This record gives sequence, C-alpha cells and structure tokens, in this order.
Amino acid sequence: MKITDIKTFLMMAGAPEAHTAGRPGTAAWSNRNWCFVKIYTDEGIVGLGEGSGWPRVVQTAIEDMKPILIGEDPTHIERIWQKMLVSTMGNGMTGTPGSGAMNAVDMALWDIKGKALDTPVWNLLGGKVRERIRVYGHAGTPERALQLKEQGITGVKAGGVSRTVDKVEAIRKAVGDEMDIMVDAHGPPWFTAKDAIMVGKALEQFNLLFYEDPVPPDNLDALRRVQDNVDIPIAAGERSSHIWGVRELIEDQIVDVIQPDSGRIGGISQLMKLSAMAEAHYITVAPHSGSLGPIAEYAAIHVMAAIPNALILERVHDDVPVRYEVVQPHPESVNGYIEVPNRPGLGVDIDEDVVARNPSQGNTVRSGSSDDDAYEPGTYDEHVYFQQRYRRQKTMRTTR
Repeated sequence: MKITDIKTFLMMAGAPEAHTAGRPGTAAWSNRNWCFVKIYTDEGIVGLGEGSGWPRVVQTAIEDMKPILIGEDPTHIERIWQKMLVSTMGNGMTGTPGSGAMNAVDMALWDIKGKALDTPVWNLLGGKVRERIRVYGHAGTPERALQLKEQGITGVKAGGVSRTVDKVEAIRKAVGDEMDIMVDAHGPPWFTAKDAIMVGKALEQFNLLFYEDPVPPDNLDALRRVQDNVDIPIAAGERSSHIWGVRELIEDQIVDVIQPDSGRIGGISQLMKLSAMAEAHYITVAPHSGSLGPIAEYAAIHVMAAIPNALILERVHDDVPVRYEVVQPHPESVNGYIEVPNRPGLGVDIDEDVVARNPSQGNTVRSGSSDDDAYEPGTYDEHVYFQQRYRRQKTMRTTR
C-alpha cells in the first residue's frame, strides 16, 4: 500500500458567548480553528487525523511535508514519523506547529492501519484496559457545576487567577463531596511562583484532583517549587510537543499528572511513548482536549483505552453546535463516561460540506478582558505574561 495524496481541511470553530460564560480563558474560545487531514492510499483506504498548536500554520506545515510522504507505505508509522522529524529539524527545534503537523499525519496513519486490518486503533496499541473513559467538564460557577453534575459528569475544572479560592469553595459547597474538582490556573497573566504556592496551599482544604499549570510553562524550577510546597497533585504539559518536551516533567517527577494535548504532542505514537514514560514514574495521564476538535478527541479515547495509567479526559461537549455536525458519529458521554468505540481505525469521519461552510477567520486571540479581574486594575493594556497580585487581602485569601 502506498500514500497517493494528502488533503487538509481547515475550519472555524468559534464558540457562542452563551457557552463561553464562566469558562476559563473565555475570550480564547471565540476564534478557534480545527485542522483535519486526510491521507489517501492506492488501495482506497483513507486515514483521518487532526493537528493543533496553531492550526493555520499546521496546515501549511502539512502541505510542505507532502513530497516526503507521498509514495510511502502508510503502515510503517514509526519510520514515517522519524522521516518527518528529520525533515523539519533543519528549521530549528520542532515546536508545537511542526509537532501538530506530524500529529495529524501520524493519527491518520494509525487510522489507515486499523482500517486495513479491520480493527480499532486501541487493539493495535495492545488491546483494551477499560471499556469506557471518564470525562470532566469546565465550570466557572456553582450553577454550571450543578448543571454538569445533573448530566452525570463526576468531575469539574474551575479556572483563572482571580479569586480562585472563593470560586472553588462555592463550587465545593454546591456539588458536595462526591464530585472531583480541578483548578487550571493558567494565564495570562500567570501567577508568580510564590503566588501560585499561596493559592495552592489555600486550595489544599478542598482535596482537588489536581492543580494545573500554576506557573508559566517555561520555567520548570518554578513549577518544581510549587510541587515541593503544595500538597495537591500537580498537572502540566498541554503546551509541550513530543516526548522530549515533557521529559523533564516526567523524569524529575515535577508533575503527578501529565496532560499531553492529543492534537500537538506528535500523534498517537508519541502519546503511547509518553504514557509508558509516565507509567514508569507512577504518573497518570489526563489528555488536554478542551480546545481541540473531535478527531483528536477520538485519538485520546483510543490511547486511554489501551494504557493502564489513564486518569480522566478533558471534555467540552457543548461549546459549539458545529462539533456535532462535522463528525459522525459524535462520542456521547453517559453518566460521566464515554464508551470506547469498536469500529475499525479511529471509527470516525468528517463531513467536508460542514468544513466548507465554516471557513477559517484567523488564528490568534487575546484571552480575557479588562473587566474579568484576571489582570490587576488598570494593567490589562500592558499585556504582561505574568504578574504578581496585589489587593492581596481581598484576592489572595488563604483561609476560610
């Protein structure tokens, strides 16, 4: 079997304001893109993948790689992955756009191999460890958390860097003790290490499932300080690409939960290698997929079905109606779990007409707003990356 052609499909997936209210980083949801890829073969089998990490740039990278992919045997997945890596490294270290392109191709190759062998991707990865995958949703308010609880969701993630302790306390009082709560403290602006520690220690009383991205991802020593001083499982890794990007997080046990983004980590191949690295260090895997399209979500489900250390899957199931239109079948959660699909390959396809009706309209966004309390008063227009908080008596509460 040989690869004969590769096509990319870029679409706008902006979210209505009704669904962004109360969700961390709300403004960022209004200008998303999804980039899908189809790989065609001379045997008529077509593989489907997705790449994120700056989708419009990812699309260009995939187009650039076509000459080195056409004519290859798509079942030789690792060989092709290495070929893609070598072809891009001349441009510098492979970051998330390059890894996102490799991710889309790798995912489509696994889809082809599963279809060729008439078996689901999870079966190629070693078979099922579990029949269903636990999912969690986003909740910025007690009302939203209760709504998710009524839908059967058993875990919610609150976010932001403004009055975080107050927000979590209100959600815990609303949902009770049976529901897991997580906190995503990413910026901009990010916490300084000391502020992240103070907030983290104040959150200990709520027995969080994990405390995510409490400091900027660039400084591992800062994250290590948080890990050493806060008695909550620490989670990070969604902004990294391939196994080398998360190696220190895992090998130095800076995190308790690793969060590979299933659209930009480098593909299913890298997800499996990363999961094995994490398993050796008793670290669990909770893939990031909050801003991804549904194909990358399928890939995460297949991997989580096959690995022993899967924790929980991030899921935004009601952000945009087009999510339900662009793929069939759309995975549904029942009582907080998604059933693992049993169809050959990934078991999903895209509707190209829906993609065509939603053309891309840009790729960069500005998170937050001047009135959402993420930035300190009067500093929104400074656009700083990290910021020490003031009004500390009001915003850095450390006791009930």
